[in-house]
Amino acid sequence: MLLTFILLLFIPTIAKADAVPGDVIVTLGADLSPAQREDLLKEMDVTDEVETLEVTNEEEHVYLGDYISKTNIGSRALSSSKITMTQSGEGINVQTNNITWVSDKMYANALVTAGVEDADIYVTAPFEVSGTAGLTGLIKAYEVAAGVDIPEEQKQVANEEMVRTAELSESIGVDEATELINRIKEEIGDQPVESEEDLRALIQRVAGELGITLSDEELNGLVTLFMRMKDLDINWDQVQDQISKVRDNLGEFLNKEETQSFLSSFLDFINQIIESIKGWFK
Repeated sequence: MLLTFILLLFIPTIAKADAVPGDVIVTLGADLSPAQREDLLKEMDVTDEVETLEVTNEEEHVYLGDYISKTNIGSRALSSSKITMTQSGEGINVQTNNITWVSDKMYANALVTAGVEDADIYVTAPFEVSGTAGLTGLIKAYEVAAGVDIPEEQKQVANEEMVRTAELSESIGVDEATELINRIKEEIGDQPVESEEDLRALIQRVAGELGITLSDEELNGLVTLFMRMKDLDINWDQVQDQISKVRDNLGEFLNKEETQSFLSSFLDFINQIIESIKGWFK
């Protein structure tokens, strides 16, 4: 998926006094085999001397257990990640490998809510996994890299956001779901809402502007999520700024020479197919 690039916005008034651009921290699933660990370290282009944290299956259940079934979380911690601190103002960049359900943008948006900013992020696994557990490791790594403690409620809301966005993407599409979440955040930043009724009306209006039809269940889920989110100590101005950086980063990606070359080849291929189909009717 070409637009699966993304990344995020973020929040609160957390100082990154201990964070140094270029610092790298890796998280590895605690249930990886020695061979899998070695392969993933090579994939992430780091040595075993880099600071490494383990993420357990128990931790995954703590942060995901209220939002998806135990079966979907699984019984082994395999998702791994690499977080590289970048210069202030660069925003977040996310790339993934072997992640099938959670997109780059979803990680980015959830990280925003967790309070992450200015980092290059890579999430991977030894084989295809849903990716829901990846956020647990990323937040854990960021806390260590930036020298901060992210409030537990903020971590919970970030995980709920990731899951709800992934579920929503199944009915309206990945790009549509992530843009809807971003637009709602931007609107809340512009005009904070006080009541559940006002929030519901805001979500319905934004969805309508994007041409998205939400079921009652989807709407109620978003209302619940953002009611929890609005009660957090979130710097909404910073959220809006991070959203802008995410979009700028995406634009740079699409304008890269190699990206344009791929797009050109792909479009030529599509045109050939169209011409072939047109020939069937002559």
